Formats: sequence, C-alpha cells, structure tokens
Amino acid sequence: MVNDNGSIKIRMTPSHPGDFVRTEVIEELGLSVKRAAEILGVRRATLSDLLNANASLSPEMALRIEKAFDVNMDMLLRMQAWHDASRMRARESEVSVQRYQPA
Repeated sequence: MVNDNGSIKIRMTPSHPGDFVRTEVIEELGLSVKRAAEILGVRRATLSDLLNANASLSPEMALRIEKAFDVNMDMLLRMQAWHDASRMRARESEVSVQRYQPA
C-alpha cells in the first residue's frame, strides 16, 4: 500500500525474535527450555521470558545465541528493532511532538 507521501507502507506486523528462537532453534533442535538455558548460561526464567515475548532480546542474549547455535546476532537484533519500531509506529498517535522549525 502507498501512503499519502508516496512511500510504501507495509502492513505486516513482525514477530518477536523470541518466536523465531523458540521455533527455529529450540524446537528444531529438540531442546527443552531448561536445557537451552543451561547451554546459553542463563536462568530458565530469563530464556522463557524471551521465548514468550515478555522480554526484549538484549545484545548479550543475541551473542549467546549466536555462539551456542550459530544464529547471526545482527539478524536477531534487526528482528528486535523491527518488532519494536512496528509496535511504536502502531502507537504513533499517542506521541504528541511538534516539528522543529529553525528560525
């Protein structure tokens, strides 16, 4: 869809990177959350929060996932940024800021 200013607007809501890690890494390898947390060196609750989209993916967690499972850290962080930007864009009307006009 093309919006008023001529740019293309994508109506796709990106999934949380935790969804990707759960389905494409943890489940694909047949790991339990407990075992995956042990491999990553984090608490089970910490990993569970990420996998259930209750926590954002931190750069440290992305690096741990890359080192343990050979999933590109930069790709995971781009997924998180896209997810965050999409959620903020959906709330755009809640942010009231006037455009700066230089004198």
